[in-house]
Amino acid sequence: MRTFLAFLFVLLLTGLAALYSSAFVVHQNEQALVLRFGKPVNVISTPGLNWKIPIVDTVDIFDKRILDLDASPQEVTTLDPKRLVVDAFARYRIVDPLQFYQALRYEGAVSSRLGPILESALRGVLGSVTLSDIVRDKREELMGRIAQQVNQQAKSLGLEIVDVRIKRADLPEQNARTVFDQMKAEREREAAEFRSQGAAEANRLRATADREVTVIKAEATRKGEQLRGEGDAERNRIFADAYNQDADFFGFYRSMQAYEQSIKAGDTRLILSPDSPFFKYFNDPTGAAPKP
Repeated sequence: MRTFLAFLFVLLLTGLAALYSSAFVVHQNEQALVLRFGKPVNVISTPGLNWKIPIVDTVDIFDKRILDLDASPQEVTTLDPKRLVVDAFARYRIVDPLQFYQALRYEGAVSSRLGPILESALRGVLGSVTLSDIVRDKREELMGRIAQQVNQQAKSLGLEIVDVRIKRADLPEQNARTVFDQMKAEREREAAEFRSQGAAEANRLRATADREVTVIKAEATRKGEQLRGEGDAERNRIFADAYNQDADFFGFYRSMQAYEQSIKAGDTRLILSPDSPFFKYFNDPTGAAPKP
C-alpha cells in the first residue's frame, strides 16, 4: 500500500512538473515563436497563457516595442562638396518573428546586419544633397528618404523601420576652422554692405533735411523782412500822423531821442558850437532859434 501511494505521489509530482513546463505566458509587450526540435511551428502575437510540449518544444520571446539602433559616426561628402561627420540612429520593431528568427536568430544580431544598411543609406542620401539641405532646409525630407531605403531591406529581416534621425552633423575638426573663416568673411561682407547702405541712406536723409532747413530759413527770412518792412511803414505812418498833429511836439520828441542816443555817460564826445541848432532846446525851451 505504501509503495502504491509513493508511486501515485511521484506520478502526481511528475504530472505537475510536466504541466508547469508546458505552460508559458506571453506578456503585452512580447511575441513568441514556438520551436519544435529547433524548427518553428507557431507564432504567438497575442498576450496570454499558452502551452507547449515539454522537452520537445522551446519558446523564443521577442520584444514588440519600438527599439533603438545607434549607427556608427559616418564621414559623408555632400554635393557642395563639404565633409560632414554624421551620427544617426534608427527606431525599429520586430513585425515578423518567424522571418526575424530565420534571418537573425536573436536581437543582438540586429546591429551587425541592420547597422551597415543604415550607414549605407546615410552616405547615399546625404551625399546627393548640399550642406544647407542637411542642416537646415530639407532635413525632415532626407530622414524620410533614408528610412524608406532602410525599410526596403529591413523587411527581409522581419523588421519595420519606424524612424531615422540625425543626432549630430558636424564638420571634421580640420575643416571647422576653414568653414568658420569663410562664414566670418561672408558676415563681414554683409555687414559692410549694410553699413554702406545705411551711410547712403543717412546722407540722403541729411541732404533732404538740410534742403528743408534752407527752405524754411529762407521762408522765415522773407516773412521777417516782410513784417519788418510793414512795421517800419507803420512806424513811419505813426510818426507822420504825429508830426501832422503837432509839428513842434514831434520835433521836441525827436530831439530828446537824439540827445538820449548821442549823449551817454563815459563814451560820448561831441565838438559842437554852443549855439548849434542841435542844442536849441537847451538854449530856449520853446526851441526857438537864437537871436543874432
